[in-house]
Amino acid sequence: MKKLVTFLLLLAMTLPVTACDNKQENTSQPESTVQQESSITTESNTAETEQPQTVSPTKLTNKMTEMELDLVKRHALTLLDEIEKPNADPQAEHQVSVEFVTITCDEYRKNVETNHEQNWITDEEYEAAMEDIRIAEEKGEDSFPLNPYILVDGYIVQRLVPDADDFNDGKPFNFVAGTMGENGEWKEENVSFDSFEEYLDYIREQDSKFGYTEEEIEIELLHVQLAYDALKSGDYETLPEGSVDPNDQSLCFWYAFRNYRSDWEFDRDAVEAIKDSVDEINIYDEELGKEFVVHVTLPPDYDKDKTYPVFFLTDGIWRFGNCPELRKCMENGEAAPVILVSLYYCYNITDPDQWMRYGDLVIDRNKLLDFITDNLMPYLCENYNIDCANSTLYGHSDGGVFTHNAVFNSDRYENQPFGHYIIGSPALWGLYHYNLDNNMTNDDVLNDYGYFDRNETLDKSIFLCAGSLEDPDYEHYYREGDDTTLEGVAKLKERFEAHDVDLTYKLYESHHYQYIPEMLVEYLKRMYPC
Repeated sequence: MKKLVTFLLLLAMTLPVTACDNKQENTSQPESTVQQESSITTESNTAETEQPQTVSPTKLTNKMTEMELDLVKRHALTLLDEIEKPNADPQAEHQVSVEFVTITCDEYRKNVETNHEQNWITDEEYEAAMEDIRIAEEKGEDSFPLNPYILVDGYIVQRLVPDADDFNDGKPFNFVAGTMGENGEWKEENVSFDSFEEYLDYIREQDSKFGYTEEEIEIELLHVQLAYDALKSGDYETLPEGSVDPNDQSLCFWYAFRNYRSDWEFDRDAVEAIKDSVDEINIYDEELGKEFVVHVTLPPDYDKDKTYPVFFLTDGIWRFGNCPELRKCMENGEAAPVILVSLYYCYNITDPDQWMRYGDLVIDRNKLLDFITDNLMPYLCENYNIDCANSTLYGHSDGGVFTHNAVFNSDRYENQPFGHYIIGSPALWGLYHYNLDNNMTNDDVLNDYGYFDRNETLDKSIFLCAGSLEDPDYEHYYREGDDTTLEGVAKLKERFEAHDVDLTYKLYESHHYQYIPEMLVEYLKRMYPC
């Protein structure tokens, strides 16, 4: 039965309808200004358009997989939470809780068949599991016991815990385990232990391979020991079935150790003031193999029956910190109500050198575009009434590379989640940096991904901006023959104008990123006027 139980574990990551004063307003695009030395001139291809008086929510096709849908979690803001490390003192008082779990024969059969179809189990494992189901049903049993969820001090024990009678009378503890080989390859093997101490040595070895710190390893060993002792003695609290969510990462002890909320830049008091208006969503993408955190900041007097545009901000680690000020513009009647959405990695991921960010915004930009277009925005549209045609996607630097790619590949998608795009200081030279993108050529970018070879016009609006002082900021990265950031921006502007793109352009007297807070507020007021 132990092998069956182990296998089962593997089965188990325009304006809103009403704007200010409850009436619909007309909207115009932001005025465009170009800084030329000390003078300011206005340039824009945008004409004012009257918005419809009634806007229906946009329906997008959600292409999330079943696993992705199962793992998504929407809850209150946790960014401000203080996370305490588990108690590592074995002599301290520890609480052990157990939820005993079962699965019906029908559910088990469905999972076995699905795993067999996906080639996740062998034919032999499939036949053995189906035989177990047949025998159980012949006995009149309608369910199987699974490994229980065992919590120590509120954290789920991640390892299998031996039964109370394991290791007695020469009985070994054995199961099929997924392990990491010497070269980092993932493999399955049968493992067996004649003593509990031997099993603890195995856990230490495996944790070391996965890069756990010594402190983390000692915590896991302690939790396994406490859980084993509690099962043997019966000294534990029994929890009702269904009370433990195994997908809740906050129940995993490493969550306390790998908590990178301190990486985020925001004014704590300002976020505290709006926290009740913020929904936090954890969402996993199989294609990128990463979990993201999404902050949805609802406007003042939010009405779930009304429709709102979304102002979508990449780089949430910095840009969520701008949401209190943007929301204040709505409170003060300086902008119409919109839903602010920011996206970044979940709190247990750190990226101090920004190589992961570069990889997703630049190298894997099409995978990220798939995720936002076909997973995230459709999910948001199912949970909030969104006017996608009047929604904006913002990106800066590597994010500007991403939004440039997004708008000029938007025609390749059934879903159309955005009508407006902000391309801020796009570091287009980063596309060729270190030759990481071997399939990218200058022609692809200079031709805007062939968009106008496929289409005569672009039905999106673009706000292109940069800082007039920023070229020296990254000159040590430019290779011979690369355009600087501002040279790349100038060429983008020329191409957009040649194709009569709905373009607004502004060059701020600023370095690379200092102008962003001002720009976001300015854009909000002008694109979504009150």
